[in-house]
Amino acid sequence: MIDELPVTPDEIDKLYYRLNGEAEASGYHLNPHTEFTKELVKGLMFNQGRYGYRACPCRLASGKKEEDIDIICPCYYRDPDLSEYGTCYCGLYVSRGAARYGSIPERRPPPKERSKVAIKPAESSISSFPLPVWRCKVCGYLCAREAPPEVCPICKAEKERFERFI
Repeated sequence: MIDELPVTPDEIDKLYYRLNGEAEASGYHLNPHTEFTKELVKGLMFNQGRYGYRACPCRLASGKKEEDIDIICPCYYRDPDLSEYGTCYCGLYVSRGAARYGSIPERRPPPKERSKVAIKPAESSISSFPLPVWRCKVCGYLCAREAPPEVCPICKAEKERFERFI
């Protein structure tokens, strides 16, 4: 299983420190329980090797990236979970002031309902922009340009995690 993953502790440490640096630079925080957090990082590495993308280590991935796009770490549910519970579903990300980390309910809708979940723009003058507006589905970052950025400057989600907002 995950223990069979041919990665070294140094590789786990390298990804852990990279994720931690990216998180802190973007205003997020990894769980301070280092050993627990490194096990989650190991799960991300396992999923990267198995599926070709870092599916959330706490959810069952289908192996089809287009079906799992919402659970590629950082998942779409991280920010609402942090706001409401102080931790994301798997516990990789936590709020700065969270005192305890317990289980939280699953926010991901069942497969048949996932396509129904979408955030629509409010009616406003923003629709008169001369360029398309792109929204990061992970953190909500908005930008007006011809195409979405390769990487979200806020949460580091990749280009495919953006949707045309307007």
